[in-house]
Amino acid sequence: MSVVTLQPKPESPPAGAAMDRVIATKRMPLKARLAMGGIVATLALGTVAVMVNRSSHAQTVATTNLGIATVSAGTFDDFVPLRARVTPLVTVYLDAVEGGRIDRVLVEDGVPVTPGQPLAILSNATLQLDVIAREADVSQQLNNLRSQELELQRSRLENRRNLAEVDWQMSKAGRQLERDEKLAAGGWVSGKALKDSQDEARYLAERRRITAETMVTEERLQASQLGQLRSAASGLTANLRLARASLDALTIRAPVAGQLSGFNPQVGQSVGRGERLGQIDSAGRNKLVADIDEFYLGRIQPGQRARVEWGGKAYALTVAKIYPQVKGGTFTADLTFDGSQEPAALQRGQTLQPRLTLGDPAPALLVANGAFYQDSGGAYAFVVSADGKSAEKRPVRLGRRNPDAIEVLGGLQPGDRIITSSYAGFADKDRLTLSGE
Repeated sequence: MSVVTLQPKPESPPAGAAMDRVIATKRMPLKARLAMGGIVATLALGTVAVMVNRSSHAQTVATTNLGIATVSAGTFDDFVPLRARVTPLVTVYLDAVEGGRIDRVLVEDGVPVTPGQPLAILSNATLQLDVIAREADVSQQLNNLRSQELELQRSRLENRRNLAEVDWQMSKAGRQLERDEKLAAGGWVSGKALKDSQDEARYLAERRRITAETMVTEERLQASQLGQLRSAASGLTANLRLARASLDALTIRAPVAGQLSGFNPQVGQSVGRGERLGQIDSAGRNKLVADIDEFYLGRIQPGQRARVEWGGKAYALTVAKIYPQVKGGTFTADLTFDGSQEPAALQRGQTLQPRLTLGDPAPALLVANGAFYQDSGGAYAFVVSADGKSAEKRPVRLGRRNPDAIEVLGGLQPGDRIITSSYAGFADKDRLTLSGE
């Protein structure tokens, strides 16, 4: 910036070239000019920064692409809709106890069966020969045990016979001693003969005592040995039954009553031990298996109630079992029909849509459920201004939700309007300019 200073006129007008006036120019000091330039640059940069900041935290969005709902007071129904598949209440699997080759198939898949009904017959020559060998071995061992038992019985009888023999001899010796004593008193028998009779009586008494003691000891030992022999015989008999049962296992039988499912063996097919051949489902008795969002894992407990519509009629359900393992963001729960009330003609694998009640209805401040909850995590919402031309991001507190509404716990008032559609594309903005286009 320059300052121009005019020189005063001379007292007498100059003539010719002297009539031109000289103009002197003064410049602002360099430091002042630099300071002035810095101020101007700062103001320019500040203006640009404000404009850039506003543009980075604001966005224009067409209202035709938005969903807007009004916050209002109402009654919150605490429930969750489920998608459940029909599964038999009880399933019993058919596994081959013994391996073999399918000789005959006696029933077709899908038919009702009764307990013990033969379904298929297998053959296994190796198993049959093994069972025959085991039967022979067990029979031989049983015969040996019976021989030992018979020998013990003979020994017991021999001991009794010996005791009876000693008793008889004692009786004879006692009578002889009595006669000799009477005759010796009259002098008809010598003292030596009397002494021999007395010695024989004492010998037979001692012999009877020893025989009786031996018999008692042997009786005790024989009783213990007989018990062991009979226990071993029972075990061998059980082994023989098992050997024969393995042959009977070549006939596949229905363990319970129900409907045969997945049973498709073919004649000539080789089946390994433990191989699954099919299953038997409880006829007319089903349950529902539902995959539920992990968000509700802590709020669902066994015994909670649910309802399902089928054929124009409502049926009551109860949560019977919860599998807490989370896979793919969901966990599984079993729901059973109450009592005998079960829809007719349900098919395995069919899909139903029950409604699980989590709590009693209660008054609450509500807003329509929408995709904004997933984008914001329930932490904020864009509130539309009164004139509908803009929307500001506002922190909120949201509680329970169902497919229709979300419970508002704080940050919003009745009558507030919020954007409930997806926040994709502007979730990081603080302000939206709403355009009708």
